[in-house]
Amino acid sequence: MTHYVSPLSPGQAGDAAPQETLRLGELLGALSHALDLTEGQPEGHCVRCCWIGMQVAAELGLGQQARSDLYFTLLMKDLGCSSNAARICQLYMTDDLSFKRSFKTVSGLRQGLGFLWRNTAAAAAPWTRLKTLKHVLARNSEIAGELIETRCNRGAAIARQMRFSEDVAEGIACLDEHWDGGGQPLGLTGDAIPLFARIALMAQVTDVFATDLGAEAAAEELERRAGTWFDPDLVPVFTAVIRRPRFLADLQDPGLEAEVFATPQARHIHAVDEEYLDEIARAFSLVIDAKSPFTHGHSQRVARYTGLICDQLGYAPGRRRWMVRGALLHDIGKLGISNTILDKPGKLTDEEFALMKQHPVLGHEVLSRIHAFRDLADVSAAHHERLDGKGYPYGMDASQLTQEMRVMAVADIFDALTAERPYRAALPLEKTYAIMDDLAGPGIDPECYAALQDAVTASGWPAATDAPLAGGEWELSEAERSA
Repeated sequence: MTHYVSPLSPGQAGDAAPQETLRLGELLGALSHALDLTEGQPEGHCVRCCWIGMQVAAELGLGQQARSDLYFTLLMKDLGCSSNAARICQLYMTDDLSFKRSFKTVSGLRQGLGFLWRNTAAAAAPWTRLKTLKHVLARNSEIAGELIETRCNRGAAIARQMRFSEDVAEGIACLDEHWDGGGQPLGLTGDAIPLFARIALMAQVTDVFATDLGAEAAAEELERRAGTWFDPDLVPVFTAVIRRPRFLADLQDPGLEAEVFATPQARHIHAVDEEYLDEIARAFSLVIDAKSPFTHGHSQRVARYTGLICDQLGYAPGRRRWMVRGALLHDIGKLGISNTILDKPGKLTDEEFALMKQHPVLGHEVLSRIHAFRDLADVSAAHHERLDGKGYPYGMDASQLTQEMRVMAVADIFDALTAERPYRAALPLEKTYAIMDDLAGPGIDPECYAALQDAVTASGWPAATDAPLAGGEWELSEAERSA
């Protein structure tokens, strides 16, 4: 079996994956940067919220278990955030990333109306914009409830799948509840709102306002919303923390992330063994694929096809497992791409395609934050590279692409072709193979492609492989897009 050496990824196809001790806080803190992407927040938002919330926990004298649960509630508060992105684009005819970022600064009817005016169908023709605004205003409460319920319930479900306690799941589920009952999705009031949810929402608002406007502006915003959005007894605790002389300097300190990851809470629960790493990768694949209706199930199918190809090529079990994990996370950078691009039914403009080509780069930045995942980040980031050097984002060629990179590229394009796309229906197997036959050699590796075909034949496609319902993203030529 030929192995191609890459300057990025030196591992051998048959090797066992490198074993390193991982702290759960460090692992999830790094992955939380992907959640920041899809919320349109500056890098490190969830980590900063965690630091803020833990300062408050110390002031409150919370016990060890409560601090641990609060820590992971804060890091993972946005687990469900990708699930309403497509709906936001559809309902408001706008970019989901800028919409979400701006929305976090809004409170009250007057600000809300101004926000809707600025962020609803701004680029549309006047009549279309007025029609959209009328629809949104007529159903504003219903729409807001739908979007928040989807986000919160989805996030809580994924938290449970990741083995977190019910207190963590409930903290995520109730993130958008307000003290006076005006929040969503349940309209809870007062102490009926879980403490972790109250702290997480206040930490979120603190970070947004402190980052944009300074510490005093954040403190004043919390005081302005005391008794409406926020627990009036918690507000003085937060403002005392915020008004410490070095609060903003500490919040912006480059060493803050390392401090958050070094806390006892980061190591307090589950050892991060191989099985738990697999569960976390599967859970985050749900976050990734929820970003667009056209990526439903894509990451898990690419992982399945990657595993089948690895079997055909004789990969050792440890390396196969490592590859499947990378396939589950290969599109994590898509969380930073607007749904106006991901879900566009027609041809992408040059500018849009340039943004699309950044998703492997964004994914590499997230995964390479985890020391034990750095080689995995290199492999996952190369799933759109081609042997002839005409792929993206790095323009790597055959001399640089490892076999692992080639395997993942073949698995990704196979699912993209056999799945629904915004601009065409799923292709039958015969048509898929016709396109991949043309790509074999200049685009994809013939050996890996042959291994895929053997695996598909052996598995009894499509029934034994769970036929795709909707799928991936692979930029094709215009002829292929119209197929």
